[in-house]
Amino acid sequence: MKRKAQRRGEFDLIAKYFAPLARGESGALGLTDDAAHLLPAAGHDFIMTTDALVEGVHFLPGDPPAAIAQKALRVNISDLAAKGAKPRAYLLTAILPSSIDNDWLATFASGLKQDQKRFGLTLIGGDTVSTRGPLTLSITAIGEVACGRMVKRSGAQAGDDVWVSGSIGDAGLGLIQSTAQRHSLPPAHSRYLISRYQVPEPRLSLGMALVGLAHACIDVSDGLVADMGHICTASGVSMFINSADVPLSRAAAAAVASGKVSIETLLTSGDDYELVFTAPQSARSRLAVIAAKLRVKIARIGRAGDGEGVSVLDGEGKPRHFDRRGFTHF
Repeated sequence: MKRKAQRRGEFDLIAKYFAPLARGESGALGLTDDAAHLLPAAGHDFIMTTDALVEGVHFLPGDPPAAIAQKALRVNISDLAAKGAKPRAYLLTAILPSSIDNDWLATFASGLKQDQKRFGLTLIGGDTVSTRGPLTLSITAIGEVACGRMVKRSGAQAGDDVWVSGSIGDAGLGLIQSTAQRHSLPPAHSRYLISRYQVPEPRLSLGMALVGLAHACIDVSDGLVADMGHICTASGVSMFINSADVPLSRAAAAAVASGKVSIETLLTSGDDYELVFTAPQSARSRLAVIAAKLRVKIARIGRAGDGEGVSVLDGEGKPRHFDRRGFTHF
């Protein structure tokens, strides 16, 4: 989308594009104050998370504004999903270069409005500032979970099954397909992969259903292997996974089969925002019922044990050695 330099002043911008997103939550105070006021529902804890997205790092300059808005919100909703929390509200800091115009902001706000309705949360505050640098967005999301029931990274136990939702590696391939380094893939596969990169699907219903069942959970933002490693570190366990059991989409599987991409790339690419979680073996039948009810695919890919770190095995049970474990921010 072509961007024009002109846009409204800060307070007009807030009143025009963001204040309408705060309607329905009295604690937002119409975005007319310096702070919001919220109380959790009776018997619930607040769960809070924040993520920043920077143009050229987390999304591309040519990505649609509505998709950028949805990704910024959904990566935070995904964090809430990994905790088993129900979204309630969010704060937005928008750091805007002069190239962002009113049309861009209107479309951006429409993306937020659409996802607010879908996921059941409301804007309650934030900040808007200008910059000579890249477009930068930071969202702090607030969710609720029954008191003391948050699913943590630190609860995995030796003997737990390791599960993952959806399919892995799509977003990493989607990023490649969005650049000049793209592979020669069928157009339908390429479109699917790019959509998975631009607008992830947080597994909110699944995360909420895992409360009281999963011992530990994390969303796959930095790459499957890297994020499993975060659970291992927090829980004091090791994990092994069978790479042949990791679920792939048809598009990703075809790319691997054609030799255009390696399984290492898929298991270490970020931005999938699927849930990887551990649960006792006794939970297998209940998890099957939950997945069928929610129409979400889950796959059992390995096991937690004593020791530390993540081991990836091939189809013959031999260790795979990767040059990288996942995306790093520094």
